[in-house]
Amino acid sequence: MSIGIQEITLILIVVLLLFGGKRIPELARAFGRATYEFKKAKETIKKEADELAQEVKEQPKEFKPEDNPQEPQV
Repeated sequence: MSIGIQEITLILIVVLLLFGGKRIPELARAFGRATYEFKKAKETIKKEADELAQEVKEQPKEFKPEDNPQEPQV
């Protein structure tokens, strides 16, 4: 299911009627800012996750018996 040119035109006409010509640039700017902030936050989270994964890979793997809790005896 795809959106054709007729559906896009109808959506644009409805938006124009609802918000008016003067308000559309404001909405577009706000949408652009929100999109930019979302992408920036996504990249920050991805960078932090990659750094954390790299730290985990670099840690030596040591096994300590106290790290492995035994099952309680009944």
